Amino acid sequence: MEDLSSILMPEMVTIPAGVLSQKDDRKGKRWAVQVQSFEVAKYPVTQALYGSVLGEWPSRIKGDQLPVESVSWFDALRFCNALSERCELELCYAFHADDVVEQHPKSGGFRLLTDAEWEFACRGGSHEPRYGPLDEVAWYAENSGGVPQKVGQKAANAFGLHDMLGNVWEWCWDLYDPDDYGEYRIFKGGGWADEARGCLVTNRRRSHPTFRVDDLGFRIARTVRLTDTT
Repeated sequence: MEDLSSILMPEMVTIPAGVLSQKDDRKGKRWAVQVQSFEVAKYPVTQALYGSVLGEWPSRIKGDQLPVESVSWFDALRFCNALSERCELELCYAFHADDVVEQHPKSGGFRLLTDAEWEFACRGGSHEPRYGPLDEVAWYAENSGGVPQKVGQKAANAFGLHDMLGNVWEWCWDLYDPDDYGEYRIFKGGGWADEARGCLVTNRRRSHPTFRVDDLGFRIARTVRLTDTT
């Protein structure tokens, strides 16, 4: 039996504040985002952690240390709130009728990363399309064997984060483009089934928040508050 003691609670890394330059080639837009310091999990949420919190094992390909997949955006938010409750933290999300979700990002509870936070964390200070040689940092179509792999086996970026590229795509909080796509949410990072061109720091895809597929999971974050550091 696997020793689950190291994967039943997320190991968090503090990301420093900084400025991120983002772009949308589809619309030919560029903009700068001020990213405040935040905490992010060292790995994507594993099946062991997800199951221990929600009592659910939704992934198509089973394994305690594999990233959880086949989870919707709403599933990811439910997990964040449940883990916050377990850790006696204020909840980040309030669910209302008609699938309306209110976010309280300064609550100190667990949450999804924003699009900008995800890209800033993934870059690890690099301005390159990837934070290292692809085969060294990511599981993708050419090296995954057609399945997700245990988290943490590939090299970390400069912030100490693993599997930011490849293995599974990761849901973010943000709407993709509400004018054109309504409620569709962003996911980033590429997955085990993607070709190399899918595993780029700047890539963003979108789907309805109820969407589930076997190469899509998530990673969790927390807002760093002054009361957390004093």
